[in-house]
Parts: sequence; C-alpha cells; structure tokens
Amino acid sequence: MKPPVLLYGHPPPALFSEPAGAIQVSPLEPTGQDLSAPPVQDFASALILAPPGRLEREWVLARALQLLPPGAEVIALAPNDRGGPRIAPALRALGCRVTDEPKRRHRICRTLRPESPEGLEAALEAGAARRDGGLGLWTQPGVFSWDRRDPGTALLLEVLPPLAGRGADFGCGLGVIALRVLDDPGVTGIELWDLDRRAIACARRNVHDPRATFHHADVRRMQGSEGDLDFVVMNPPFHDGGREDRALGAAFIAAAARRLRPGGSCWITANRHLPYEAPLAAAFREVRPRAEGGGFKVYEAL
Repeated sequence: MKPPVLLYGHPPPALFSEPAGAIQVSPLEPTGQDLSAPPVQDFASALILAPPGRLEREWVLARALQLLPPGAEVIALAPNDRGGPRIAPALRALGCRVTDEPKRRHRICRTLRPESPEGLEAALEAGAARRDGGLGLWTQPGVFSWDRRDPGTALLLEVLPPLAGRGADFGCGLGVIALRVLDDPGVTGIELWDLDRRAIACARRNVHDPRATFHHADVRRMQGSEGDLDFVVMNPPFHDGGREDRALGAAFIAAAARRLRPGGSCWITANRHLPYEAPLAAAFREVRPRAEGGGFKVYEAL
C-alpha cells in the first residue's frame, strides 16, 4: 500500500482536492495526528496550507521535510495576504529548489525534498515549545498571544471577582485566565478547552492543579452535560482561517449559556468593535458591562 499524504490544514477546494487517505496533522484538528510527535507511519508527500506566522510556518515546513523521504514532493500554499509570498524563501533557506506560482490570490510552491535539507534543526528549535521568561509560561509560536500579554485578558483579570464552584475556560490558550481562577479557594474544578493542540499542551505544563482538566476540542461541538457549571470565563477567538468571523464569539456565548446552571455567570472579554451584546442578551437573563479600555470590553452575563 502506498504511504499516505501528509496534510496540514485545509487548502481551498478550488485549488486542491484533499487526497484520499491523507493524514491530517494540523494542531487545529482534534482528530488529527500530532505533527510534533513521532510519526506512526511513513508519508509519500506533503500538502500544506502554510500558517501565517513566520516561526510557525518555518517550523511546519521543516518538520514536513524531516518526515519525508528524499525526492518526495512538497506542495505548500497560502493566501497572498497571509504569508504566501514568504513560503518560497523559507523553503529555499531549507535547501529546496522551488517553483512559485501565483493563482487565485494564493502563492503555490512546489519542491522535492532534498537529500540533505539545510537548517532543519534551527527552524525546528525556533518554532518549538519553550518556556518564555517574560511570560513565565510555556508557550509556542502559533498559539494565541504566544509571546505577549494579551491586553483583553489583562483587562478581564483586573475586574474578575473571586469565583466559586465548578467552571470552564473556553479558548484557554496558555492557561492565563485559568491560573488566576485557580487562585480562588472556592473553585472546585475548571475545564480548559481549546481547539489548538499546542495551546492545550502548553496549558498542561503551565497549570499544575488537580482541579484542572484539559480538552483539545472545538467548544462549538462540545458534548456533555448541560447546566452543570457555576461559571465560564473566556476570551473567545474571532478569526477562523485567518479571517474575522464574528459568529465564533456568538457560538462560544451560546455554548456557555448551555453549560451554565441557572444563576451561573459568564465573564467574557472581547475587542470593543465586536457586536457580542446581542447574542449575550439573547442567551442570558442579565448582562452587565464591567470594564472598558484600551480597545477592549468586559461583560458579566448571568
């Protein structure tokens, strides 16, 4: 049997059909394989929707080359405004001979895995998980706010009161909000949810508390009990595939309303321009503005 194709992300169907039997390795696919883990099979080639961040992109390209045999084909693409023009230079820096084709507002790069790629270790090290001295946390390029303190989260933490009971952090990232919540002795448990496998891996290394449980899953598709939580805290995402999608925040709000018991509270921080007031009002009995500043806002919904 021919080895499968290594597939990272979902290239636009107008450009590429996903190969039959391909193995998805994106960290944003809960059912996919972990690209950073030892592979469980050989790969014949790679089709990569390259991520936009430089260190993240270079890590993915280097890791794909590392897993492929010499001569295997690599196709990497990205939108022009999401790092597409930077793919070819990144592959050339790894010792690849590259063809670079513009098509449908994307750049499509093709290469064959060289016998001896250059600079693999440097690219893999630069994009790997590490402990950041400034943050004091484990982090990795590509995770939300991986190299800085997020101001929206900071605003939420300024006004968040002591919490109690069992709760959840939707879109937990590195675990910054959960760490603060677990300082409250009245908290009996907190679920940390994130679609990004790297975020959950970092959160596991940052949050050392038996009251915490971790879920690499899509909050919008969570399965479980309803009305079983006392609180939800969140800084929901509003980008999907690099494009702003305001429906994401609305879906997180609806998920929080389903999971909260009567009288439970949802604390949410968001960019000021995001219109979350309507979905909050539709899902909750009472919505209270708690803070605003620096382009962000915080609400408590009961």
